[in-house]
Amino acid sequence: MSSTPGGVQHAYQYVVLRCVPRVDREEFLNVGVVVYCEEAGFLRAACHVDEPRLAGAFPGLDLAQVRDALGFVEAVCAADARAGAVAGRPTGQRFGFLRAPKSTVLQPGPVHGGVTADPAAELERLLGALVV
Repeated sequence: MSSTPGGVQHAYQYVVLRCVPRVDREEFLNVGVVVYCEEAGFLRAACHVDEPRLAGAFPGLDLAQVRDALGFVEAVCAADARAGAVAGRPTGQRFGFLRAPKSTVLQPGPVHGGVTADPAAELERLLGALVV
């Protein structure tokens, strides 16, 4: 949990983004985190693609597909038109879209939560602790 002395604490939710090339094998590597803090109007993703690690774990994995999927997540967070119709949705609905299970190479883990005074710093802390 990140905080500043005397800072206002905000509840947040997050999901870890997993690279899951073969759903049937239930094997994955963490490649990103999405943090949503309604009170702060914050929805952002941070990603780290360790290409040698992914290639070693999943030979033949299309790394461009993984990067494209992560770019889409970042576009949804930013309400960027590249994300399509979901970009026009309110922040909470965009997070709901991102946390929903999908049958693609990129899948969200379970939703977790916490409190922080600085959602951006918490996103970086979570990335370092859970992905990098």
